[in-house]
Amino acid sequence: MPLSDWRVPLSVLDYGVEEAEAAQRVIGHRWLSMGPEVLAFEREFATLQSSKHAFAVSNATAALHLAMHTVGIGPGDEVIQPAINFVASANMTLLAGATPVFADICSLDEPTIDPQHVAQLITPRTKAIVPMHYGGNLARMSELLEICKRHGLVMIEDSCHAVGASYHDGQGRTPHGTMAGSIGDIGTFSFYANKNLACGEGGMLVTDRDDLATRIQMLRSHGMTRSSWERHGRAGSYDIALPGFNYRLDELHAAIGRAQLVKLLDGNARRRQLLARYRDGLAGAERWTMVFAGQVEHSAGHLMVVVADCSETRSAGIEALRAIGVQTSMHYPSILEFSGYRERFTAHLEITRQFARRAITLPLHPNLSVEHVDEIVHTLRAVQ
Repeated sequence: MPLSDWRVPLSVLDYGVEEAEAAQRVIGHRWLSMGPEVLAFEREFATLQSSKHAFAVSNATAALHLAMHTVGIGPGDEVIQPAINFVASANMTLLAGATPVFADICSLDEPTIDPQHVAQLITPRTKAIVPMHYGGNLARMSELLEICKRHGLVMIEDSCHAVGASYHDGQGRTPHGTMAGSIGDIGTFSFYANKNLACGEGGMLVTDRDDLATRIQMLRSHGMTRSSWERHGRAGSYDIALPGFNYRLDELHAAIGRAQLVKLLDGNARRRQLLARYRDGLAGAERWTMVFAGQVEHSAGHLMVVVADCSETRSAGIEALRAIGVQTSMHYPSILEFSGYRERFTAHLEITRQFARRAITLPLHPNLSVEHVDEIVHTLRAVQ
């Protein structure tokens, strides 16, 4: 069913005159490649993150690939990560020449990587851990940071769902004061079309480490020591300090990203209000469990996900919602179930397997009405 045919779509862009004016500004300046809009976007994003360095790139997959090359992940290394995630992290691990090692999630209602299982998977070949902040809810970062410190591992945060979220300790729920993506060595973000900050394509890396920042800056643009914007209207050339990639972001996407960044925190707050409405409506439901129901106040609110009591209930729920024009999705199939992975990796991840068979992603975006939330909740509660 095309998006236009869904009465209640899964996600809708929060776009208006601000994004149109941002695009027109770039057209008027007649500079399309990486330039002043990108530099401003990076500065503004670094301020949001309270990070020393932010680097805009073409997409989050490029950000993950760049992060892995920056910290020296390569042949012979192992990178521990969840199998409940988009496949980009695993793909980039393989393309860096390393081996993804999949850890189970904590539980069906906390589908982030389980630190206890991570600790069991560490070998002399382990180089890094890549936690993913599922749906805008942070992984158990205190425990994961302690594991990294104890074993001398790098942490690359997959923060593609969690832009604008801050870390709260899992025990006392006390604000930690650190933004998602700025806790580990490098954080990666996505600005894909369905994200809280949406440019269509685009991504960002953040780090407080000067040594990593120097490598990221050169690796994202062919290993060049000076960008084309830095050379524009000035005499001089550039050097190639190391082999790099073409992972630059263009001015149009950066300008739209800046307009979206202004709306981000208010949009996240609206998403949390809607999550709370879902939570209250599903309270006590026998067949459905909302993920991270107790952490709504600290979420970026990227996804609204429920887990059914069995796969048959899940199928019935999807069909009941489809019948009234409500779009649903699944975040995510287990990576281990894809044909390119199941024949190469044999990890037994029972909670991951159950989650992939029983979870449903429901509509969530700042323009979603509470009436639609109530209708969705009522429909799910009526499933027999």
